Amino acid sequence: MRVGVVLRRTPGVTRWAKWAWNVVAVLPGAGPASWRELRREGEAVEYHADTPVLELHGAEAEAYLSGLSSEIPSLYVVMRAAEGEWPYEVLRVTASPYEAQDYTDSGEELVEKVPMPHGLIAWVRSFVEEFYEEEVFIKRKRDRQRVDLVQDGVGDPRVDKAADIYASPAQKRRRIQ
Repeated sequence: MRVGVVLRRTPGVTRWAKWAWNVVAVLPGAGPASWRELRREGEAVEYHADTPVLELHGAEAEAYLSGLSSEIPSLYVVMRAAEGEWPYEVLRVTASPYEAQDYTDSGEELVEKVPMPHGLIAWVRSFVEEFYEEEVFIKRKRDRQRVDLVQDGVGDPRVDKAADIYASPAQKRRRIQ
C-alpha cells in the first residue's frame, strides 16, 4: 500500500538549527508527491514529502503483532539526510518496530515514529491474523550425563604434561597422608 509521509517544518529553537523537521502524519493510499506544500500556519509548513510503499511480509508477522499490541500502534518512517533543496530523503515506511530498531543501529538514518491511522491498523491486523503462526514452545530435554562424579586432578587431556596441572585441595590432602 502506498503511504504518503507528511513532514512539518518549524523554526528552530537554537541559533544553530534554523529549522526543525518532524514527521507528523501518514496518508494511506496517497498519490505520488515530491515535497508538495499542504498547509502553512505562520512559519510552520507541512509538506507531503514522498509516497513510499508500505510492504508487509509474512515472516515479519510477529513484529507487526508486537507493534499493534503497543499502547499506540505506530508506523516508522526511515529517512536519511539529503543534499540539495530538501533536507531529507524518505527511504521507507515500516510497521515493524524490529526493523525500525535495525535502522537506528547504523546512526546514518533517522527513524520517526508516527501513530497509525485506524484504517491502516485494520489492514495490518487482518494481515497478521492471516499469516501469524505462534511458535510452539518445546522444552529442551536434559542430557543424562552425570555431573556429580568426582574428577579431582584431571587436567586438560590435550595438554601434554608430566604431572597433573590442576590439583584440588582434597587431592593434595590425600598425597600428604
